[in-house]
Amino acid sequence: MTSATWNARRGELEHYFDRTAVDAWKRLTSDAPVGRVRATVRAGRDAMRDTLLSWLPTNLEGLRILDAGCGTGALAVEAARRGADVLAIDISPTLIELARERAPRLSCSGCVTFAVGDMLDPALGAFDHVVAMDSLIHYEGKDIAATLEALTSCTRNSIVCTIAPRTPALTLMHAVGRAFPRGDRAPAIEPISVKALEKCAAARPGLAGWRIARRHRISVGFYISEALEVTRT
Repeated sequence: MTSATWNARRGELEHYFDRTAVDAWKRLTSDAPVGRVRATVRAGRDAMRDTLLSWLPTNLEGLRILDAGCGTGALAVEAARRGADVLAIDISPTLIELARERAPRLSCSGCVTFAVGDMLDPALGAFDHVVAMDSLIHYEGKDIAATLEALTSCTRNSIVCTIAPRTPALTLMHAVGRAFPRGDRAPAIEPISVKALEKCAAARPGLAGWRIARRHRISVGFYISEALEVTRT
């Protein structure tokens, strides 16, 4: 399913999280003091995580969840606290190691398994729900649609994910980031409107029975992201 553009961007992301910005990412995802810009990103990510979790059933006991692009594992741990059996997967061995170090011992019926790998690997099995928070924002619309198509084939109920919405502010930040690159900045995001994504999705036969049921945008300083809930029609 993966295209040349998907594979190229995946390689950039793996290099970024494992080599370029390890210390910056560790600090961002902790309670350590950060600068003004990163503080807004942290606050926005916290709000987005809460939004995506709120779109899952309150009681997740007996349900299997895929956290696709789990990062340091904060969302996966919260889902497990609600009873889910969570497979938290990421392409970055560094982030998975950090997630394992930070994960608390859970005194509940849920559990988390952290793994390095490809979130589209069919060997992962079937899931009741899939979460992909800020793991698709670096890909082009056609690749996002193809990814959603692949994920629906192993999803029973819903996929909750995020895209980088095409807004004037985000487009400007995107342009500035390209003009003045920094060594510890993530690979460029790919802003896209929901309408444009729906057009890309219409070209994927496997998405014919799925639709965007809910959407919610979060904009906190330098963090701008849009949550989507994809469900069966």
